[in-house]
Amino acid sequence: MALDLRRFLKEGDGVWWGQAGAEATPLVDALLDQVSEIGPVWAFTGLSLNRRLRELPPELHMLSYGAMGELRAVAAAGRLDVVPAHYSVLPRLFAEHTLPTDVGLVQLSPPGPDGLCSFGIGPDYAGDAARHTRVLVGEINRRMPRTIGTPGIALSDLAAHVETDRPLPSVPERAPDEVDRAIAGHVAELVDDGDTLQMGVGSLPTAILDGLTDHVDLGFHGGMITDSVVRLVERGVLTGRRKEIDPGTVVTGAAIGSSALYEAVGDLPCEFRPASYTHNPRVLGRLSTLVAINSALAVDLTGQVGSEVSGGRYLGGIGGQADFSGAAARTGALSVIALRSTAGGLSTIVPQLPEGIVTTARADVDAVVTEHGIAMLRGCPLAQRGHRIAAVAAPEHRESLLKDLHGAGA
Repeated sequence: MALDLRRFLKEGDGVWWGQAGAEATPLVDALLDQVSEIGPVWAFTGLSLNRRLRELPPELHMLSYGAMGELRAVAAAGRLDVVPAHYSVLPRLFAEHTLPTDVGLVQLSPPGPDGLCSFGIGPDYAGDAARHTRVLVGEINRRMPRTIGTPGIALSDLAAHVETDRPLPSVPERAPDEVDRAIAGHVAELVDDGDTLQMGVGSLPTAILDGLTDHVDLGFHGGMITDSVVRLVERGVLTGRRKEIDPGTVVTGAAIGSSALYEAVGDLPCEFRPASYTHNPRVLGRLSTLVAINSALAVDLTGQVGSEVSGGRYLGGIGGQADFSGAAARTGALSVIALRSTAGGLSTIVPQLPEGIVTTARADVDAVVTEHGIAMLRGCPLAQRGHRIAAVAAPEHRESLLKDLHGAGA
C-alpha cells in the first residue's frame, strides 16, 4: 500500500526526487494521487521516465533544470518552470533552500553490512539535496545495486519507507549510424592515450566511446556512465591508471542504460559521487588530462554553443556542459563540441544562435567537430573562426554561411 504523504507534506511545501533510473516512482505516484488533498506543492526533478507526469495534477507545480524525458510534455503544456543553472550550482541551490527541500523522495538500495542504504545508480543531485532536506521518505528497492562514493542513509534517517522489488527502468542505447561514426572518427584523432574523458548519453557518445578501442589507459570522470563505458572497461581500455586524482577509478554521478549496466556497476572499479564532487570546479581543475566531449543543438560562426532551445521552444538543460567544457579548456586537455552538421534538413552551424541564448561561451570551446571534419579554435583569432567553422558545416549550407560571415565584415 502506498505511503500517506499527507503526514509529511502540507500546502506550499516543496518536494524533490531523483532522476532517470533513480526515480522513486512508487512514491512519486503516491504524491500524484494525494496532492489534490494536500494543496499546491512545488516539486523538482531532473530527467523523468514517469509517464504519469504527462497528466499533471493542477496542484503540482514542476521545477527542473531542463525539459527532459517526460518533462517535455509538462513543458509543452506550460506547466514546467526551468531553472537555467549549471549542474555544479545545484548543490548550492539545495543548500540555500532555493530549490525545494521540505521533503525528498529517495530510491535506495537495501542496507548493507554497515546498516546503511546506498544511493545506488543515482546520487548525482540527490546525494547533495538529502543533506539539506527536512524529511526523507524512501523506497528501498531490492534491485537497486549498492555503490560506493557517496555517504549512505540509515533506515532510521527516513521518516518512512516502502520496500519494493522492481526492475530499474532501462534506457536502450540508440545504435549509431554512419554520421555518428564519421564524427566519432574525427573525435578519436583528438584523444590521446591517458586522457580522462567526460561525455553524455546518446548515439553519438556511444559511437565516440566505441571508436576508442585502440587507445590505452583512458580515464573517466563525468556526470553519467552508459553501457559503452562498461564495454571500454571490460576491454581494458578504460583503466584510469594515469588520472591525476581517483586513479584506477571511473567517477560518475549516475548510470543510465540497460539492465546489464545496472547489474554490472557493483563490480566495476567505479565510484558514484554527488554533483558537489563530479562537477566541482576545484575538483575538475586537478584533472589536467580532462577531455570534455559534449554535443549541441547549434554552434554559431564564432564558436558559441547553444543547447537550450529546440524548435523555437526553450527547454533548458544546461547540465554540466559548461562546467566540463570550461574546466577542460582552462586547466584540462581539450574541450570538444561534437554535433551533426544538419538536423531536420537545417544547418546546425548558424550565423546566430536561436533566441541569442548561449549555453557555452566560445572561449570554452577548443574544437568543433562534425562529420565533415575538425574546426580547431584554441588560440584562433575571431576573424578566422567563422571560416574554420563554416568549413565543417554541411556542404550545401557553406556558401550561405560564408555570405553571412562576409556580410558581418569577418
